[in-house]
Amino acid sequence: MIALFYRDMRLAVRAGGGFGLGLAFFLLIAVLVPLGVGPEGTTLAKIAPGILWVGALLSCLLSLDRIFALDYEDGSLDLLLTAPMPLEGVVAIKAFAHWTVTGLPLTLAAPVLAILLNLPAEGFFWLVVSLALGTPALSVIGAFGAALTVGLKRGGLLLSLLVLPLYVPTLIFGAEVVKRGATGAETLTPLVLLAGITAGAAAFLPFASAAAIRINLR
Repeated sequence: MIALFYRDMRLAVRAGGGFGLGLAFFLLIAVLVPLGVGPEGTTLAKIAPGILWVGALLSCLLSLDRIFALDYEDGSLDLLLTAPMPLEGVVAIKAFAHWTVTGLPLTLAAPVLAILLNLPAEGFFWLVVSLALGTPALSVIGAFGAALTVGLKRGGLLLSLLVLPLYVPTLIFGAEVVKRGATGAETLTPLVLLAGITAGAAAFLPFASAAAIRINLR
């Protein structure tokens, strides 16, 4: 499993669809929104939690189709299907590798980009916490969508349509954590709900993803 993780990390970096692309897209959103909305600090501070979370969500979405597509194209996915390693474990490792090259860099870079959106300093900690808790769910849900569309030519648009509705609860509670944290309000309720979504996705979706892959490869 460790070898598979490092292999996916190398493929993501070499293919250019992981770390660099997602982080660059996140930076573009943080730069362009103030230009479009205007330099009004109060307005930017009000919309910053939602914009940062939408940016992180869309940045994760960019590389989802690569989770299984490269393995399907070179035949590695068929070998993984017959390997002694459980396919559910393969899905979990691939989702974790995707989070490592997308969600983790976005989480670490978010406080710097939050300055561009005039997010209050009180919200920086909660921004990092919410992204650290929520972005793993984005990768696991994205892996499920990628498993449903594996083998389809030009399935990127279909993948987006399948995954985006499933991302909505994570987006709502993640942005709510940042908004409440920035204003000094209680954050426990949305934080627990966000953690529950991530835990539930990590517990059940690898099995659903593995079943979808088996069906698509028959």
